[in-house]
Amino acid sequence: MALFEIDESSGLPVWVQLRNRFVYLIKTGHYQPGDQLPSVRTLAAEAAINYNTVSKVYVNLESDGYVESVRGRGVFVRDIGSRGDDVLSVADTEIEGCIRRCLALGMSIDDVKLRLIDVAHRIQDEKS
Repeated sequence: MALFEIDESSGLPVWVQLRNRFVYLIKTGHYQPGDQLPSVRTLAAEAAINYNTVSKVYVNLESDGYVESVRGRGVFVRDIGSRGDDVLSVADTEIEGCIRRCLALGMSIDDVKLRLIDVAHRIQDEKS
């Protein structure tokens, strides 16, 4: 799987998908404090995303405190401290994306809940 993959069938806007992916990568330690993110132009070209969309994501990440933009040098990951260890927050981001994709497929929220429970039970049975 590519590091940044956009799901065109998702109900989530492209910029939200990209932002959520960056938050996940930062919180799980793929990007460490001080790491430089890809330039806006590079990421836009590699992921086939509009330049302005990537720029919007970086501005949003900076306003939320995940990154710091240094003029002329690039965008760098900030030390987010205990937020980086917040596994529940990372899980919530992943689950939310999954639920939104299911809703975009036309499922009701009750259908999604039942499917989540069924899949969780199946995984639990596999581990037993």
